[in-house]
Amino acid sequence: MLRSLFSGISGLRAHQQMMDVTGNNIANVNTAGFKSSQAVFQDTLNQMLKSPAAPQGVVQGGTNPAQVGLGVQLAGISTNFTQGSAQTTGRSTDLMITGDGFFTVKTGEETLYTRSGSFSFDADGALVTNDGARVQGWVANDAGEIPSNTTPTDLALPISTLLSPSQTTEVSFAGNLPSDAEEGTVITPSLTVYDGSGNPSELTLTLTKGATTDTWAVDMSDGSSVDYNASTITFAEDGSILTPDPAELTFPATAGDITVDISGLTNYAGTTTVAPQKQDGYAMGSLQGFSITKDGQLVGSFTNGLRKPLGQIALAGFNNAAGLEKAGGSMFRSTVNSGVPQLGTPGGGSRGSIMGGTLEMSNVDLASEFTNLIIAQRGFQANSKIISTSDELLNDLINLKR
Repeated sequence: MLRSLFSGISGLRAHQQMMDVTGNNIANVNTAGFKSSQAVFQDTLNQMLKSPAAPQGVVQGGTNPAQVGLGVQLAGISTNFTQGSAQTTGRSTDLMITGDGFFTVKTGEETLYTRSGSFSFDADGALVTNDGARVQGWVANDAGEIPSNTTPTDLALPISTLLSPSQTTEVSFAGNLPSDAEEGTVITPSLTVYDGSGNPSELTLTLTKGATTDTWAVDMSDGSSVDYNASTITFAEDGSILTPDPAELTFPATAGDITVDISGLTNYAGTTTVAPQKQDGYAMGSLQGFSITKDGQLVGSFTNGLRKPLGQIALAGFNNAAGLEKAGGSMFRSTVNSGVPQLGTPGGGSRGSIMGGTLEMSNVDLASEFTNLIIAQRGFQANSKIISTSDELLNDLINLKR
């Protein structure tokens, strides 16, 4: 009777812990990035009343052990890391991981991990969580290269970020020069080029029809004077450039020579279509916006119309995510059984990709949790009945003397 009394007490305790776990799951049904937990029970020690016996040939058969269990105990509380549903927020700094992996953040000197991607920028331009933990990643260098093979650092996007100007070194022109144009016809396509300080100037090609159908004279100017002596472009019968070969000219700009690619010019009868195609220089630009790609890159948009990678968000993967310790604030802490974090870029290894403007919601299934409430309640009631019944038996035993 005392054994059943203590078994009932252990059952009350275990089902109360199940209620605690279930109640916490339901309380966090709308917590971004929350992962639900489940209580797992196991039986405790068993008292041996009769030991097993081996068969004795034809004389006597074997017997099984007779044991009485001493109750139940909590074997563990497992965390369910299935993907939560996506909620669109429209905030560019709200991020969701589709697949495995965790955002890496630092609070003080401690590194923590989270699935909740509700981030924002602080006064210093650092990407932080709602509690001020600093999101980790890699900051791009001046060339836009991201050193993702190094240790992640605090990811920042200062509003004062500038895109340094770049000198024009290559330009190209393409289109048709009409072979049936009159001698002396002039065509003057132009485009803006930049020196090393970002100062713009107009580079103009002056194309003049020669005496024959297959020749054009070309001059180049930066708008102040003719900087390139007249040269002749000769076309083959099929309309492609014959000379110069290769089809490039060099404009001796003050800040450095500019290669002018004219391989896209043709010489067919008909309409003039010559126009500039591209140039590789640009003026200085200041940051006016940003976006986050699915591979976690922070791409800045600048006032000069260009975009440039400014940083990369780091994700961490674990061999055993269930071994992580919940640290509060939707954070996890690595343990000896979670394995070391495997840091890298989103989409690499076993890490998922990033979805911007979206948050991962809790993966709590209310239908399952309400069912667990009933199971825990009934289990608690049944174990309380064990205690009351054992008490009645003890009372009957005491009354034998009366």
